[in-house]
Amino acid sequence: MASTEEFPAWAVRCLLRAARSGTLASSAAGQPFASLVTPACSPDLSLLLFLSDLSEHTRHLRGDPRCSMLVCGPAAEANPQTAPRVTITGLAEAIDDKALKARFLAVHPYATLYAGFADFRVWRIRPMAALFVGGFARAVRLRSADLTPDPDAVAAIVAAEADIVAHCNNDHPSALAAIAREPGDWRMVAADVDGCDLAQGERVRRIPWAAPVTSAGDIRSELARLAREARS
Repeated sequence: MASTEEFPAWAVRCLLRAARSGTLASSAAGQPFASLVTPACSPDLSLLLFLSDLSEHTRHLRGDPRCSMLVCGPAAEANPQTAPRVTITGLAEAIDDKALKARFLAVHPYATLYAGFADFRVWRIRPMAALFVGGFARAVRLRSADLTPDPDAVAAIVAAEADIVAHCNNDHPSALAAIAREPGDWRMVAADVDGCDLAQGERVRRIPWAAPVTSAGDIRSELARLAREARS
């Protein structure tokens, strides 16, 4: 696995794709406003939110799309400042994209309860810059170009994703349970250049690759490695 010290951009990508909650900062008439949100990531690492038009932060974003989001990983010690975290700055936009809505629901399956409500829609935040703190007193600034996955690799995995997911779920359920490191009916619900998401009911677990992949063959190799390691 790539280290956070040597490859902070990889650490940020893993942190963002694993995040299931975060703090969104918006503003209205110059007054900052922070709110709890539940992000997901698109294949190209844009952040996805599923927001109600009635929410305060949605009204803010319609008036001023500039925003930031903080996501945190688990703290290594009792001191919360030992937790890895990243603040992403970017511009938010409401989009009508069935594929991105499906990706959001794949990692937030409970949201299907209100997915059909007329006032809910997908918002996308394209990262412009990031401040990553890998723990106490370990900070680095990153540009959008540092974070963005290779577009050819993203396109290749998007094209292969449906077949990969179907094959794993139909032919290798025991391997998925081993990779999840917990017995049960685990199913793959998404895959991308940085890892995959496994779900059991409404529980979703992020599984990172050892490094970014560029092809379906790379994903097969990563899954085989993960299954071997889990069973050893």
